[in-house]
Amino acid sequence: MKAIVSIARILVGVLFIFSGFIKLNDPVGFSYKLQEYFSEPVLDIPFLIPFALIIAIVIVIFELVLGIMLLIGYARKFTSWSLLLMIIFFTFLTFYSAYFNKVTDCGCFGDAIPLTPWESFYKDVILFILILIIFFNQKLINPIFNPKYHKWVIFASFIACFAFCYYVLMHLPVFDFRPYKVGNNIPEKMKVPGGEKAEVTYTWKFEVNGEEKLIKNKGAYPQVDGEFIGVETSQEGENIIPPIHDFVIEGEEGDITQEVLEEDKVFLIVAYNLRSTELEGYEAVKSLSEEALQKGYRVIGLTASGTQLQNTLKRKYDLNFNFYQTDETALKTIVRSNPGLLTLEKGSITQKKHWFDASDIEL
Repeated sequence: MKAIVSIARILVGVLFIFSGFIKLNDPVGFSYKLQEYFSEPVLDIPFLIPFALIIAIVIVIFELVLGIMLLIGYARKFTSWSLLLMIIFFTFLTFYSAYFNKVTDCGCFGDAIPLTPWESFYKDVILFILILIIFFNQKLINPIFNPKYHKWVIFASFIACFAFCYYVLMHLPVFDFRPYKVGNNIPEKMKVPGGEKAEVTYTWKFEVNGEEKLIKNKGAYPQVDGEFIGVETSQEGENIIPPIHDFVIEGEEGDITQEVLEEDKVFLIVAYNLRSTELEGYEAVKSLSEEALQKGYRVIGLTASGTQLQNTLKRKYDLNFNFYQTDETALKTIVRSNPGLLTLEKGSITQKKHWFDASDIEL
């Protein structure tokens, strides 16, 4: 039994540390996933959505440090109870998501290892069994070194986690597992392996005369006399979805996606939501956009917000570029900053920065 407990201890500890670190590398991305869980169609607790980022940070740091506590044998009773309560909660959550098909990816390992809802549930069931072994055999968990140093190890772990979290929030994730990472070519990532065709349906939401109107099509921006609310994408049938499938740039002149991706030099300002965008970043945005125009770049803004908010922001900061419509989920995936800054060459991402690091953009 001692050997079994040791194996379970190592497996659970390492998995909690790995899972926690992957999410700590991208707490903003994990907060988006929590917002999805908190939304009305899922758990129906929307009052928690404004606190999603804080909750995400607390969860991932506690998860990571809990794994360290288990491995070093610190506070056996507290650690065992914490592990058990966490796995009960997450097993329920993944089962609920899988059974009712509410969330397509649990976010357990961020974008590094996407799991289907049922894969997530089975993973949690295995973890649950391992944690039960640990819980009922707490006395067999022995410290791996002098216990008087344990509290300092845990304290140092907390400090290191908070420091790392602060860094990625003020900059960008250190490890980028998304299809829009620097060096990737967007047109290539929009292709399906094997030449199969991916069909995606776009559901556009507008407010017309105080009522919500939905329009479904294959990507073209609808000409509707109303306020744009947002757009969602979904897969049709059993077609394979490419890594990038919802990147469409729409303006008054129509779909300009291909036109932009063929340009030699493009400077993108990505702000998925202009209501929540960080306004302190727009002085740097204005300065960089003017420099980019002088150096022959095509400068465009991408947002999911409506024209009224676009025009208000442009007037406030005297911005010299136009905003175009793009799916909000796509924009959140592109860069974990609002606004975020990118440069493209023939559709290839050459630079990607948080607005805080605008001075690092080389034009």
